Amino acid sequence: MKKMWRKILTITSILSMIVVAGCGTNQAAGTSDGGERVFDVSLPLGEGSHHDEGLKSFKEELERLTDGRLSVKLHYNNELGGEREVTEGMGINTIEMGLASTGPLGSFVKDIYMFDLPYLFKDVNHAYAVLDSEIGEELAKKIEEKANVKVLSWWENGVRHETNSVRAVKSPEDLKGIKHRTQESEVQVDTWRAFGADATPMAWPEVYTGLQQGVIESQENPIPTILDVRFHEVQDYLNLTGHVYSPLPFMMSKQLFDSLSKEDQDAILEAAKLATSTQREASQRLEQEALKKLEENGMEIVQPDLDAFRKAVEPVYEKWAPKINEELIDKVRNFQY
Repeated sequence: MKKMWRKILTITSILSMIVVAGCGTNQAAGTSDGGERVFDVSLPLGEGSHHDEGLKSFKEELERLTDGRLSVKLHYNNELGGEREVTEGMGINTIEMGLASTGPLGSFVKDIYMFDLPYLFKDVNHAYAVLDSEIGEELAKKIEEKANVKVLSWWENGVRHETNSVRAVKSPEDLKGIKHRTQESEVQVDTWRAFGADATPMAWPEVYTGLQQGVIESQENPIPTILDVRFHEVQDYLNLTGHVYSPLPFMMSKQLFDSLSKEDQDAILEAAKLATSTQREASQRLEQEALKKLEENGMEIVQPDLDAFRKAVEPVYEKWAPKINEELIDKVRNFQY
């Protein structure tokens, strides 16, 4: 028995030395020697998207700030995995950088579920003001502590709208019985059930095929995403529900970030900050362009009665605000900007 324990201890010691050696190499490669490095970054959408425009701006700024020593390689259309896999991968340092919706982060930091609450923000300027304030900084800090992921900046996914292949939606009653896909969030499931839909979570890479095969009939996303993924091929109605403003945290493995020199950390943060306005502007511009293209591609654009939708989700706030962080939610809703 003692011999067995000695063997286990010996193996454990060897593994520990390998891990330490690996970490030491990673840190040296980071920048203590001022070496060049290209970071792999995951994005859910393709070339020409608002995700793409933001990251290309970040790449340009990062190369400028570091005289070309640091750069990024973009991996489009979930090439490195779905949003949850990418977020978790950054947490264990198997993925270097990535963009993702806030959906997967709620399981680490319950405050993040706030972003799933419908009609939380009055408009995009309200959202920008909150995310760029101490509230955004505090949320980023919590994500760093709980998920082991560094939020470099709060970018924009956009305002989310519902599409379906069943009927035009002018009031919540029109959603009754429609099979709707949500992200992996209980708040979202409750929201869509409050609207009357038959809601179920589904991983992002499965959504298009699910709609195509009729497993689901409805989904919701920002307008540029709806066009980028070509949902108009499998959906007939774009209903401008505008129910959620969706942030797009630009994130990095905290372990990797911590391994870099202060100089390179500052350059990465500065490049992300400089690219934020470019990415948000691209999101707004592409939304208008995408809306026109979707209509040209045959989607019927519907303007619902939003007051009816806001009223329908009052029970969602009553249930979830105390569970998430009622004080924070009140602070956000009443934020002066």
